[in-house]
Amino acid sequence: METGNDTQISEFFLLGFSEEPALQPLIFGVFVSMYLIAVFGNLLIILAVGSDSHLHTPMYFFLANLSFSDICFISTTVPKMLWNIQTQCKVITYAGCITQMYFFIHFAGLEVFLLTVMAYDHFVAICHPLHYTVIMNPRLCGLLVLVSWIMCVLNSLLQSLMMLWLSFCTHLHVPHFFCELNEMLQLACSDTFLNNLVMYFAAVLLAGGPFAGILYSYSKIVSTITGISSAQGKYKAFSTCASHLSVVSLFYCTSLGVYLSSAATQSSLSSATASVMYTVVTPMLNPFIYSLRNKDIKRALKRIVGVPAMHGTIVLGPKTCP
Repeated sequence: METGNDTQISEFFLLGFSEEPALQPLIFGVFVSMYLIAVFGNLLIILAVGSDSHLHTPMYFFLANLSFSDICFISTTVPKMLWNIQTQCKVITYAGCITQMYFFIHFAGLEVFLLTVMAYDHFVAICHPLHYTVIMNPRLCGLLVLVSWIMCVLNSLLQSLMMLWLSFCTHLHVPHFFCELNEMLQLACSDTFLNNLVMYFAAVLLAGGPFAGILYSYSKIVSTITGISSAQGKYKAFSTCASHLSVVSLFYCTSLGVYLSSAATQSSLSSATASVMYTVVTPMLNPFIYSLRNKDIKRALKRIVGVPAMHGTIVLGPKTCP
């Protein structure tokens, strides 16, 4: 591998989804709407959890961390793309590209770890309900989040530093709306064997490993649910996991699909479009998926916006488990 950056690259060009001028206002409007919904939705979840003492439980603690991660995750890519569209300038500096890559890898990994931790929380709640408060104590919850952050920092730091040793050709057009790691490696002129090796090893270890943990947790959960005699008990247990399972499926199917298909196809446009699902759509939908039918979250949100909570026999919505 060649050391240094022999061509003294100072900037790249993010091509985005389309170069058609007529489509730029539409793309800008769609993405600014999704970004604002994602940020305000996840921010409301954080405020609700923090302001309501009834929500100071492991499940909502992890949910608040996931919401914070979602805000940071979508903010690493979308604001720069919106700025490029608004200014009609597709340039991103070399330092800005490496920085964006670092934070993207970090918060993408953090999403994976938090989803895994939440799966473990559901596993303990359903399979070991009598020992839940003992197992999921505040110290363990904090430790799980801390370890997740440390692992993600080390991985993103390693991947970003290794990019600094690559030299790039004169073709500096990135066929994506952000500095995606795999796309950047394809632009490099120097040998990228070690970079690819580390990238795929990290994907197997830090994404495949947690995914195996999620599958194991849900295999035990399904086994426990099938042993519940009452239909109402089965429904409550399943509804506890339904939101998390849908987010896991959306995130993993789209993210893994992007990286696995990149080896089989050369269509960068389809890769960029698929990336929108896990970089933009998933953070936007998470607040709705996790809290739309959650009466505890809705009560906390009503308190934040100043709407008095209604009591008595009035039903605010369908009663389901959080």
